[in-house]
Amino acid sequence: MKPQEWAHIRKVIAQAQKASMHCSIATVDKDLQPTITPIGTLFLHDTSARGFFFDSFSEALQANLSHHPKACIQAINSSSLFWLQSLFKGQFKDFPGIRLYAEIGDLRPANEAELALVSRRIRALKWTKGSKLIWNDFKNVRDFQVYGYKWV
Repeated sequence: MKPQEWAHIRKVIAQAQKASMHCSIATVDKDLQPTITPIGTLFLHDTSARGFFFDSFSEALQANLSHHPKACIQAINSSSLFWLQSLFKGQFKDFPGIRLYAEIGDLRPANEAELALVSRRIRALKWTKGSKLIWNDFKNVRDFQVYGYKWV
């Protein structure tokens, strides 16, 4: 993947995550039945087609990845302003989303840099009761390698 392609992918995913606060990860179970898991802690590396996400509560995702490590990560820009502007102009100013085809690695302990990234992302909501319930116990991440993509 060319560096400019990866930069564009990162931009579209950042806009999508800003609007919806999550990406969706599709996996299949041992019977090849699909499951979609929302993940709000997905991060992409700056220069290579790789990333990681915190994996704490996603039991189905964990079970599915033990059988099939391949997944589809989808990020859609759900911003009302983005869609309204696109409707008025009759065209999108950029792709509204992307699907990344990836192979996801095993669970591993998060390092200090990764913990700092997630802390920065949740900082604005850290004071809420829900934040303390959801984001207080991040310890483990999964790395993933992107091997393909498709614009939405």
